[in-house]
Amino acid sequence: MTAPTRHVRLGAHERLRALTSDIMDLIIERGLRAGDALPTENVLTEELGVGRNTLREAIKVLQALGVVEIRHGFGMFVASNNLVALADSLTFRGRMSLRHKGHEAHELVEVRQALESGLIGSAIDALNEEQLQELDAIATAMEDRAARGLGFVEIDQEFHRLLFSCLENELLSNLLGVFWQVYRSIHDAIETAGDDSNPVGLAETAKIHRDILDAVRSKDKPLASTLMHRHFDGIRDQLTAFALEP
Repeated sequence: MTAPTRHVRLGAHERLRALTSDIMDLIIERGLRAGDALPTENVLTEELGVGRNTLREAIKVLQALGVVEIRHGFGMFVASNNLVALADSLTFRGRMSLRHKGHEAHELVEVRQALESGLIGSAIDALNEEQLQELDAIATAMEDRAARGLGFVEIDQEFHRLLFSCLENELLSNLLGVFWQVYRSIHDAIETAGDDSNPVGLAETAKIHRDILDAVRSKDKPLASTLMHRHFDGIRDQLTAFALEP
């Protein structure tokens, strides 16, 4: 690696970025996987040509990015596959945007809308009868809570998780989990600012999920995609209404 010579003429911030890049390159070049141990501090400082304090600063950055994890008493390891850093960043930006017309919150919903409406056809091909029965039970629970004027955000999340879990795509599952964490944060902010127990809105949300499930059961991919797209249009309308409030 060329890290020692590359870092000499760089400023402090640029050196730190270059060093984090070099450590990620080292992980890739050595074929390390999630859970594998990194070389010790002594080895890394020697190989990368940097001081111990500088290396520790870079490791802290990589921890924040979810690339490296520290197990005290054991050493440094390649972090497991997760998007915690992304979730935290998007949650902050989504909540902050609610105070400024909600543009970033709208963009997050748009990305999730594209993912779910675009992939629902593949989910239809992969779902089995047992999973469809589970989805039916979830939709029924949503309808029951809506009839009693009770919210069901967690049940809603489980519906979407189960709908796409059949694809066995870990990255997709993690991304949807991130979007749900962000959405829940935004939902809680809106709920705190106003009344989120509108029986009509709850009933409409429960119905759109039932309609999506009916389309999935009948293997009507265009209709299922359209309904999923419409569902997220409703969420964007809610964000717009909140942003317009004085």
